[in-house]
Amino acid sequence: MGKSLNDLGHELKKVIIDANTGVTQNFPPEKYNNLKLSMDVVKEPTPHVKISIGISEATYNINTQEKMDGSLGQNERYIDRWFNKPNVVGSLKECWKRRIDNRGKITEVQE
Repeated sequence: MGKSLNDLGHELKKVIIDANTGVTQNFPPEKYNNLKLSMDVVKEPTPHVKISIGISEATYNINTQEKMDGSLGQNERYIDRWFNKPNVVGSLKECWKRRIDNRGKITEVQE
């Protein structure tokens, strides 16, 4: 079985923190403790992942890795790095398929 959205969220958080470590002294890694990934197969039939960081939120197409909606501000530059990591897109597609198979009723606890 592939990675869960929770696992993928931790990977994205690590990409962002690693990219900023040593670059700036004022970087607050705790800002990313509330980073969340979600998918809603009922509201949006296009395979997507919604990324939330604090009050910012953006939706990305899993197949093309293009932003569909929203904004993550300065954090958007790290999303491409994350998408390009091995197995991220494949794992997102597996998460999407599990949600389709369960008609969107899967939760993080079940994953």
